[in-house]
Amino acid sequence: MKPISFLFFLILISIPHAFAQKPKPKPAPGLVVTYRNPVIAGDFADPSVIRVGDMYYAVGTSSEWGPAYPIYSSKNLVDWEYVGPVFNDLPEWTMGSYWAPELFFRDGTFYCYYTARRKSDKQSFIGVASTKDLKQGFKDHGVIIEWTKEAIDAFIVEDNGKLFITWKAYGLDKDRGIEILGAELAPDGLKVAGKEFTLIKADQTGWEAGGAEGQSIFKRGKYWYMLYSGNACCGANCDYQVGFARAENLQGPWTKYAGNPALFGDETWKCPGHGTVVMTPDNRYFYLHHAYNGVDFTFAGRQGVLSELVWDETTKWPAFRYGKTTPAQAEAPIAIGALINHNFSINYNKDTLKAPWVYDVSFSKPNYAVQNGALQIENENRTNTGNFLGLTIKNGSHTFTAEVTAKKDLTQNIMVYGDAKNAIGYGVRDNHITLWQVKDGVQEVIKTQEIPDKYKDIKLSLQSRYGRFYEFRWDVKGQKIDSLTSATQIETPWLPRWDRAPRVGVNVAGSGSGKSEIRAVQMKYD
Repeated sequence: MKPISFLFFLILISIPHAFAQKPKPKPAPGLVVTYRNPVIAGDFADPSVIRVGDMYYAVGTSSEWGPAYPIYSSKNLVDWEYVGPVFNDLPEWTMGSYWAPELFFRDGTFYCYYTARRKSDKQSFIGVASTKDLKQGFKDHGVIIEWTKEAIDAFIVEDNGKLFITWKAYGLDKDRGIEILGAELAPDGLKVAGKEFTLIKADQTGWEAGGAEGQSIFKRGKYWYMLYSGNACCGANCDYQVGFARAENLQGPWTKYAGNPALFGDETWKCPGHGTVVMTPDNRYFYLHHAYNGVDFTFAGRQGVLSELVWDETTKWPAFRYGKTTPAQAEAPIAIGALINHNFSINYNKDTLKAPWVYDVSFSKPNYAVQNGALQIENENRTNTGNFLGLTIKNGSHTFTAEVTAKKDLTQNIMVYGDAKNAIGYGVRDNHITLWQVKDGVQEVIKTQEIPDKYKDIKLSLQSRYGRFYEFRWDVKGQKIDSLTSATQIETPWLPRWDRAPRVGVNVAGSGSGKSEIRAVQMKYD
């Protein structure tokens, strides 16, 4: 029977409790409850998911954004609520590339095995952190895997009471290609206790030519199964795909599935891969992984999508239930909860809601606070792109606004930010509105407009279509100023930066000291 859609366009909640949640009606007997991908909208690459009791927890890559590694919780794998980051304060040994965190739970403790770039040599290695309470963040224990020139993509397996860590060796060693390695851990999970061994090596031709990584390993029956990804993960030319392998012993030998790749992209969801398999209480297997939306593509980032595995009990190989591409809509794991809206509006004069701001880790964390009815960002980094506070975009078509009180010596901007050398800003300073861009480090003023001195409380707006086309405008609340303002449009095909999608937000810039005076912010998705 073809599933009947309830048109549940399910989206993750970015700001807990921002809107009242209305319970959905229970489905009539015999009807199939469905969900639509993405289940975790916006830039949420390399997701790891675990089930602890009746709760699921997921964590994903934050790349060059802090706080590092966002965590979400769900009771049904479809409705996800933001919990907080793994690290509010970045680990001392790290400098960026906050990739591929993996959650693991044992004896009341959560562990996070994560990839990051080390300050001392700018190489990527694997660290470990732990906590008893996810809401309190994790305590870092430092580097656990330092494999020659680079190691990424940890995954933890428990076999007969022993813990094993697996990871991708980058193939940067002489006479050694890309491979997925493993080693036994100490009982506390905080250090390596055994010699490394090879699980699989990447083929040098075909769909694995770009490597093998992002492994998820689990046991079913007599076999260990591995889902792993290959080819180019990121950017406009990506061709990421997923394959299967299995072995009777964790140490191998491993046999790759003859039908690989088992999952690849189409026009709806492009470049799928790097995720984790989790089993529901009723023994259904789901793969939470990432893929680019066919409409928003790199402008919204690699989003969290859910694909179900089914089994051929004759061959004992899995397959994806809806074919070899990510489903747009599929049968839900269990009954779906409340429909959640991720639009939000904050008036700093009266609201206590906190926006989940992120920042570029190439700068120090911006110094900001809500005081005197305004969001005040201190002008410590006086470049046009410094002091940026951004929001992860859930959909490429949206409108973002900020209400500011103009200042004489500071420019207050709304921004679309790829990185410090690639951004667009639209800001007010004294009696001027300016639209500017920085592209490959070169700054250019696109348009400047003078406004009457009497207008001090200005609303800056940007409207995005597909994350690629932007329209900027300004106005004054309660004032008719049509003769003074006109919308300015710009296209930004250069803003996505390989593995990181742009963020939208606010900043303050200028040669003088001082703080912004942002009275309100609003995000509305189409």
